[in-house]
Amino acid sequence: MVGWFAADAGAHGTPSDGLRVAALGWLLGHGSGLQVQGAVITVVPLGLTLVFAWTIWRLGHKLGDAVSGHGPDADRLADGERDWTVLVATAVFAAGYVMVAVLTVVIASTPEAQPSLGRVVAWSLGLCLVVGAPAIAIGSGRAAVWTALVPLPVRAALSTCSGIVLGFVALSASALAVSLVLDFGTAANVLSRLHTNPGDAAIFTLLTALVTPNAIAFSGAYLLGPGFSVGTSTVVSPTLVALGPVPMFPLLAALPDEGPTSAWTVSLVALPFLVAAVSAALDHLKHPTLDWQQAALRGCAGGVLAGIVFGIVAAVAGGAAGPGRMADVSPFAFDVLVHGITAFGIGGLLGGVAMVAVQRWRAARAE
Repeated sequence: MVGWFAADAGAHGTPSDGLRVAALGWLLGHGSGLQVQGAVITVVPLGLTLVFAWTIWRLGHKLGDAVSGHGPDADRLADGERDWTVLVATAVFAAGYVMVAVLTVVIASTPEAQPSLGRVVAWSLGLCLVVGAPAIAIGSGRAAVWTALVPLPVRAALSTCSGIVLGFVALSASALAVSLVLDFGTAANVLSRLHTNPGDAAIFTLLTALVTPNAIAFSGAYLLGPGFSVGTSTVVSPTLVALGPVPMFPLLAALPDEGPTSAWTVSLVALPFLVAAVSAALDHLKHPTLDWQQAALRGCAGGVLAGIVFGIVAAVAGGAAGPGRMADVSPFAFDVLVHGITAFGIGGLLGGVAMVAVQRWRAARAE
């Protein structure tokens, strides 16, 4: 509504139109996609999805706290009898959330703009299960009991996985920021050529921020080697950049120049390996061990899991962004998955083993 009024002081359309567009934006963040006059849009603005995930987390945590005193045996937490309480609370939470999403689809759909009901239901259920259920378990105190039963090697591998993913996301964001800074004039020129007023520019900047997580996933796909496409029959990778005309969108200023790449860009594919090795080594300090086999298993398993996680992120970060050539704007998800598993798995393995070697050397010197 603020964007609609800021654009032209409400001169065009009605408040109900602004609310409908806002509802469609809410649905896009839930993976609804959109079909507008024959053009299909399936790209999910992951910035919105992260906002919704944070909201679900907060609500789920409060719900878990509210049901913490309920159940067949609320006074004895460790006996396992309260599992049904968490399950029922999650089911009720998910059912209510999906009902709101379905109602929004029904109200916001028009013959000109039609979101996908099936995708909305699937994404809403996924958010409730992946984010809402753990939040309810943590809020109710049940998660503390479950995690205590998980073997230490498994917890260590999961911790290594999270460290590698966070480290690589930070690296990908840094690479994107550097690329934008180096060609900031192009990004600024895009806004100037659109002849936007201050209100339009503010909304356009906000919309750009909502797809920045997508751009970070694209940047990660580039660093891993396979790269991504910005339109059909295009490729952007450390070894080759083949582009045609691209839309006037500020984030696209980060794209490298078309044609053969410089020799040094190929060396960028070593960065994911180094990030995995350093992350595994640092995480080893949290869960120290002098056993070679355990360290290797933790690092390798955590790296493989990190590769799978980032492969999934790459798969959901792209899609169709418009008609014609824009029907394919995506990372090469399967290749990213394979490269991620390989780079993170080997990096995590060597990082964990290297830290064991260092700690064994220190222990020997101390004796």
